[in-house]
Amino acid sequence: MTDARFFDNHGPFTLSELARMAGGELSAQSDPQMRVHDVAPLSLAGPGELSFLDNRKYLPEFEQAAAGACIISPGMAKYAPPGMALILCAAPYKAYALIAQKFYPRPLRRAAHAGAIIDPAARLGLNVHVSAGAVIGAGAEIGQGSYIGANAVIGDNVCIGVNAWIGPNVTVFCALLGDNVTLHPGVRIGQDGFGFAPDPDGFIKVPQLGRVIIQDNCDIGANTTVDRGSGPDTVIGEGTWIDNLVQIAHNVRIGRRCIIAAQTGISGSTEIGDYVMIGGQAGLTGHLKIGDGALIAAQSGVMRDVGPRERVAGSPAMPARQHFREVASLARMAKLRGQPDE
Repeated sequence: MTDARFFDNHGPFTLSELARMAGGELSAQSDPQMRVHDVAPLSLAGPGELSFLDNRKYLPEFEQAAAGACIISPGMAKYAPPGMALILCAAPYKAYALIAQKFYPRPLRRAAHAGAIIDPAARLGLNVHVSAGAVIGAGAEIGQGSYIGANAVIGDNVCIGVNAWIGPNVTVFCALLGDNVTLHPGVRIGQDGFGFAPDPDGFIKVPQLGRVIIQDNCDIGANTTVDRGSGPDTVIGEGTWIDNLVQIAHNVRIGRRCIIAAQTGISGSTEIGDYVMIGGQAGLTGHLKIGDGALIAAQSGVMRDVGPRERVAGSPAMPARQHFREVASLARMAKLRGQPDE
């Protein structure tokens, strides 16, 4: 059960309501009027709670589970313990996410705190919440239903769309954000890119005159940094989700619906297509082109262009199959060298 000190449960819901939310169907033995009070992991869920099974690896745990109800694919329903109610659907994890959102919607507050500093020339839509210590600059525009966390700084003339969630201690400068954008605590948007001209007497700063464009439905993790462009804009495409502690340099262009895991670094002017997946701690040098649907494994060092739907791994990155063959070959060689001479 979730800790009520931190999470506000909006349940209970009937099983039939939950099935409609998830786009699933109830099994024949399930009571549509059964009241479900919470969601919980399979190992912890009790009689009044709902869980899910999305991986056959956990079938033994499922067969012993005490959950009152479970979301499961039709093909695994036969393994359910006696008396367990079932919501049947093709994508149990997605269904669980939709249901969990109903139990625990993002909290909404609709006011400007007295401790916030809002420039008279800023324009805020209806039902915008501004927390204590937040600063909103002149000419900034924030769409209706948005939330600005404590001590966040929204720079002059920044535009933020509707239903945005800007976490505590976020800073946003020289940026245009779409609708339903989430910036988790500590995100930095629109600071100077790392642009300089070398000189024997010292580096010369190149003014960074571009913007950051973040399209609709993007989610950017805690302490991630997105530098503004040097002249061209830095762009993050619609529906892209970025994990914590990612660095995105100036002029980078990221396509739609990409996933970028923690501690990745993307150097300046690299272009990433749509539906690209990048594993944690990957590093991409500058001025590369990454094709649509490419998969870049964790800790890859990418120093060349990657084609559409290509899979790469290793440092320097190479086709994933080649990389894993080489790793296996090295392991066999090391094993042979370790044997005593006969």
